[in-house]
Amino acid sequence: MTVESIRRWCLALGGVTEDIKWDDDLVFSVGGKMFCVAMLEVPHRLSFKCDEETFTELVEREGIIPAPYLARAKWVSLESLDGPMEWPELERHLRRSYELVKGGLTKKAQAAIEAAPRPVSANRRRNRA
Repeated sequence: MTVESIRRWCLALGGVTEDIKWDDDLVFSVGGKMFCVAMLEVPHRLSFKCDEETFTELVEREGIIPAPYLARAKWVSLESLDGPMEWPELERHLRRSYELVKGGLTKKAQAAIEAAPRPVSANRRRNRA
């Protein structure tokens, strides 16, 4: 997996925006709140929010640590994109991170995200052609 594949996947979710923070971190947000951070500098690292139980389980695995500065909010960091987990598992965790953050937004903000048209993902575009 690459930062670009993660970027495409995150941007296909409803209401997601991206920006660069802290000079070299690509940040994905929903409703103005972060749910995923990808380090652009090598080695690429990826951080995301978890529920408490998942946080405890993940930080026991090799290559996954409590995310610096965000661990108290139950964020983990993959020390590399090449190892700690395969794409299907990472996709589940990223979707859950998105849902946790979106669920913490006001009902009005959640409704606005649900009502907005979703971008067509790269996979759906290929299937139409």
